Amino acid sequence: MELRDVIGPLFKLISEQMGMHRGTITLLNRSNGEIYIEEAYGLSESQLHRGRYKIGEGITGKVVETGKPMVIPRLSEEPLFLDRTGARKNIEKSNISFICIPIQVGDTTIGALSVDRLFEENVSLDEDVRLLQIIGSLIASAVRLRRSALEEKRHLLEENSRLLEQIKDKFQPKNIIGNSRAMQDVYALVAHVAKSETNVLIRGESGTGKELIANAIHFNSLRAQKPFVKVNCGALPESVIESELFGHERGAFTGAVSTRKGRFELAEGGTIFLDEIGDITPATQIKLLRVLQEKEFERVGGMQTIKVNVRVIAATNRNLEEMISENKFREDLYYRINVFPIHIPPLRERKTDILLLADYFVKKYAKSNNKDIKRISTPTIDMLMAYHWPGNVRELENCIERAVILSVDDVLHSHHLPPSLQTAEASRTRPSSNLNEALDNFEKELILEALKATRGNMAKAARNLGITERIMGLRVKKLDINPRRFR
Repeated sequence: MELRDVIGPLFKLISEQMGMHRGTITLLNRSNGEIYIEEAYGLSESQLHRGRYKIGEGITGKVVETGKPMVIPRLSEEPLFLDRTGARKNIEKSNISFICIPIQVGDTTIGALSVDRLFEENVSLDEDVRLLQIIGSLIASAVRLRRSALEEKRHLLEENSRLLEQIKDKFQPKNIIGNSRAMQDVYALVAHVAKSETNVLIRGESGTGKELIANAIHFNSLRAQKPFVKVNCGALPESVIESELFGHERGAFTGAVSTRKGRFELAEGGTIFLDEIGDITPATQIKLLRVLQEKEFERVGGMQTIKVNVRVIAATNRNLEEMISENKFREDLYYRINVFPIHIPPLRERKTDILLLADYFVKKYAKSNNKDIKRISTPTIDMLMAYHWPGNVRELENCIERAVILSVDDVLHSHHLPPSLQTAEASRTRPSSNLNEALDNFEKELILEALKATRGNMAKAARNLGITERIMGLRVKKLDINPRRFR
């Protein structure tokens, strides 16, 4: 389906059969009427980009306009020849013959095939014209196939856009990255509970993003314009957690030099997020239960009962059911906070989100470190996808930050990742490794990078690596590489 894969061998054939010095395939852009060079032989990149014509302009434009071939025995005798590319600027044009034939699909001219060769008195160009017309028909078939594929792709993109338009109102928190099925289920639960007044218990391993879910619930609720107060219960010492939650009166204890409002008072009308609720003491659990049941409390050292209107969102990574059986967590409090549970899946259960998160963190830390990271290498991607991520998203973020800082060539390589992510193969630390295996590992990474850069085109990858296509095929087979994964 790649036109270049067809044209390359054809130009080689033309060069061998006709002694071609230069050749071009030009195609007509139907949207703007411009004729541009799609592929060329014997032209530099800058010359290739200069080769642009309008319909009827120069020999190429005239051939596309009329659909008839033109044969110029001596270029010096043809005023229509523009040499727009500049490839023949320092060449004696009287020694060059030029042939240009139309490329047609049915009755429509879609481009032109042109070649130039040395002029010879005793050589007829008619045979060359016939050969080029045959080759032109082959190119036309390839173009027709490509157009059909592009039209099908355009149809699929339009269908995709239509479907996206239909589901654009489907809820997905803007502060959370992830499109996996597991996260879609979480988004659906958040959408259901956000507009209600129900208490929510968010459960999941450390680093899964429980606080982000709490943010999403609050800022999509009817309380979004009111305060959102966060309390990390696990980070507060036992001696101060009650004062932090409910406040204290002046003189209630040593150091209480003034009256202070607690987090529940500060959250009046809004939401309070109790992170790591499984770490609070039994005494605090009793007071928290009263707030949830009666919507009232007293400050530490105070006698006045304070009424509050606060929605509670709690989060924990601990097994509360097990703690209840061990009498470490009150069962009645558990049922008060567990009205609407939401489980956040660990990162290892939503592998499809890893690259989305990695891309986000790369942009984030590249910007903060004044770097321009252009891509993540294939071995690095493989290592990210293979790792089990016990620290979840937080661990992934730290790994990407480290890799961005270590990068010196605008690419994240596998050796930039921490040792905990390194595999025996990637780090070449297998006990049974020898020189041949080490060379194979290095060769495999080079071939993978070349195939990624050429979208799985083995011929082009072989040229970039400076090896033949035959050797490339043998190495790909030996190293068990599947080029199709890059297309």
